[in-house]
Amino acid sequence: MNDNDSEDGLGPTVYIVIGRVWDHEGGTPETAVPVHVLLRGADDDDAVRKTLEALSGQGYVEAELDQIGVMDGEPEEDLYEQAYEDALSGHVAVITM
Repeated sequence: MNDNDSEDGLGPTVYIVIGRVWDHEGGTPETAVPVHVLLRGADDDDAVRKTLEALSGQGYVEAELDQIGVMDGEPEEDLYEQAYEDALSGHVAVITM
């Protein structure tokens, strides 16, 4: 499968990765920044790799990724609409909470 096709063949696979990040080493749970990352990937491993590269590129030095899943269509929540569009266009969209 390539990163242009979903598992069901109906369109691009957009992954959502949920976790926490820190902008310094030795962060504590209190200093963590929750993140949701939307992106296209060939598989779970590719999505995780691209997520970590994007987070590093934004200056985060530590990350804990808790969940990964596949979006099943366009999100209904406003928070994710633009990120989903960015992911469809090939970008890695990082949403900080």
